[in-house]
Amino acid sequence: MSRSAPTDDHPVAAPNPLTQLTLDQLRRRTSVKWGRYAPDVLPLWVAEMDVPLAPAVADALHRTIALGDTGYAHPTGYAEAFGAFAAERWGWTDFSPGRTAVVPDVMQGIVEVLRLVTDPGDAVVVCSPVYPPFYAFTRHAGRQVIEAPLGADLRIDPAALDEAFRRARARSKRPAFLLCNPHNPTGVVHRRAELEAVAELASRYGVRVISDEIHAPLALPGADVTPYLTVTGTQDAFAMTSGSKAWNLAGLKAALAVAGSLAAADLARMPEEVSHGPSHLGVVAQTAALRAGGEWLDHLLDGLHANRTRLEALLAEHLPTVGYHRPEGTYLAWLDCRRIGPRPEPSDGAPSEVSAGPAQLFLERARVALSSGHAFGTGGAGWVRLNFATSPTILTDAVARMGRAAREARTTTPD
Repeated sequence: MSRSAPTDDHPVAAPNPLTQLTLDQLRRRTSVKWGRYAPDVLPLWVAEMDVPLAPAVADALHRTIALGDTGYAHPTGYAEAFGAFAAERWGWTDFSPGRTAVVPDVMQGIVEVLRLVTDPGDAVVVCSPVYPPFYAFTRHAGRQVIEAPLGADLRIDPAALDEAFRRARARSKRPAFLLCNPHNPTGVVHRRAELEAVAELASRYGVRVISDEIHAPLALPGADVTPYLTVTGTQDAFAMTSGSKAWNLAGLKAALAVAGSLAAADLARMPEEVSHGPSHLGVVAQTAALRAGGEWLDHLLDGLHANRTRLEALLAEHLPTVGYHRPEGTYLAWLDCRRIGPRPEPSDGAPSEVSAGPAQLFLERARVALSSGHAFGTGGAGWVRLNFATSPTILTDAVARMGRAAREARTTTPD
């Protein structure tokens, strides 16, 4: 999984997965990213990447299909492959495959663990703004959400988290905390000291932590991921992971629920029928990505880093009034567009993706689809989330379009 060196004195440019597909090729896709909007819209909203499959994943799937091996999932090797990947990338050497369960995807795994460690009506804390399904799935499971807003620097605010944990404990016997590590939509990669503070607060208030680590393989240069279960005091916590973001496998369902040493008995109570949800092809793809997709991932990270730098320059040129916090991980940029101009947010806070605020302006006037910040909870109104896991050409065109739309809005909006 380490980066390979050139074989002669002349370095060879590494292949960038983000530059290998044309816009015409991408428009032939039928997934939600490319299927929802009209052909003149550039979709930079949902978390799908504009990349071909990693060769190791494609080869594994082709072999499976050629054999007609499309039966029920048999996830032998998935957890072991993740353990080897985690040891090499993050130094997680005490990972135990025996404390894992294969679940359909990360959010379904979170819901199933919530059912194990909380009761209906119990409080679940989230750090807003945060991934919208944290709200929808939690409420659908009959739990109540309590927000602990991020600080002005978009990092976890210990005082806000302390207060939220106190309120959660007062309202319920078995509260929980959904941690997003790295954080979606801000791209913050939590530092070990920050996670140690989370663990200390969780222990003090008796809050069970479930860490969504689906973006963990996507730490960009300058940041290091700390898996939550490697932090002191997290033995009763859980982590959820899969390769669906790092290798673009969202349509190939299979994720891992990982338990700390004191949470293994809880995980063992997960109903057997949950294991029926993962796809056999998903297990094949995820395992192949973890075992043999490391070099491809390194090339992707280089491309994402270049796009992150490009985006910063494009925003300075075309959208200088937009606030931009440079993401440390993920391929998501969280943009403060509150100075662009008024656009009404929905009064009910319904989490529609691009139905309000500046996202609606950019969709209507620039034909660029972004995720509307209001869907991410308190603190998201007036912001947008932009997915920069696309080609430099598409990214450049999109931001230029957005800049023109913002200028037009200023000239047509009355003082």
